[in-house]
Amino acid sequence: MTTYILLKFLLTGVSVGFAAYLLLCFVIYLTQNRLIFVPSSKLEATPQDLGLSYEDVWIKVRNWNGKIERLHGWWIPGSSDDVLIYFHGNRGNISYNLGNAQLLHQLGFSILMFDYRGYGKSEGKFPTEAEVYRDAQAAWNYLTLERGIAANQIYLYGHSLGGAIAIDLAIRQPSSAGVIVDNTFTSMRDLAMYQPVYRFFPADLILNQRFDNLSKLKLLRVPLLLLHGTEDRLVPPTMSQVLYETATVPKKIFLVPYGGHNNLLAVAGEEFNRVVKEFQILARKKPRLPKKPF
Repeated sequence: MTTYILLKFLLTGVSVGFAAYLLLCFVIYLTQNRLIFVPSSKLEATPQDLGLSYEDVWIKVRNWNGKIERLHGWWIPGSSDDVLIYFHGNRGNISYNLGNAQLLHQLGFSILMFDYRGYGKSEGKFPTEAEVYRDAQAAWNYLTLERGIAANQIYLYGHSLGGAIAIDLAIRQPSSAGVIVDNTFTSMRDLAMYQPVYRFFPADLILNQRFDNLSKLKLLRVPLLLLHGTEDRLVPPTMSQVLYETATVPKKIFLVPYGGHNNLLAVAGEEFNRVVKEFQILARKKPRLPKKPF
């Protein structure tokens, strides 16, 4: 009798535990975008604080209900014809990335920085993977249609999660000059499995924010530059090496000694400038289109 009671107690405990596990899987499935995106509405600084001239810009984007919403961004004019769209990572907003923008601006780039919906001053609800891809396309349309910038003058630069957004846009815009990503990952699934806490969940079944860079690289048709800090504790540098080996386009990889997840450009210093300039030479082998009139 005692054995029966113990067995029943154990089976009940297992059933309750399994039900709780299934419930947790369901919650993760429904709310995982809130685990991935960490927006802030407060702008900590502006380009002017770093001595950069800039213009506030507002980019129109249509949501799934057909309503027009606006993305806020900064247009920072540079000294060359090359233009760069900067896609920031999952945390903060564009003001968190001004240091990187300043270093890229010193290379002559004109830079468009903008916030995805739900970040900074941008309108819209909490973002999802599909929506940030639409935001990226809106930023592209702003440059090519409103500012009249030729597609093959535009580089796409993405940091961390922004690298996935840059790669996705580069696939849809094969006439762009090239794509530069720093400290990005192979896929959200791989990144989740890199974190011990998520290894107990069936990622293939519950993951709906996939950011699958590895699969998309097979479709990439523009030059690719991969940057990664060797001391990145959030995204292992081996992921950039896998992306590099997978890409079939003209490509370069630069592993920055002692570089972390958020300080790669500053740590790389002059070596970063050299690598980017070499990449620009590689990208310029594509024929240039004339600038479109305003």
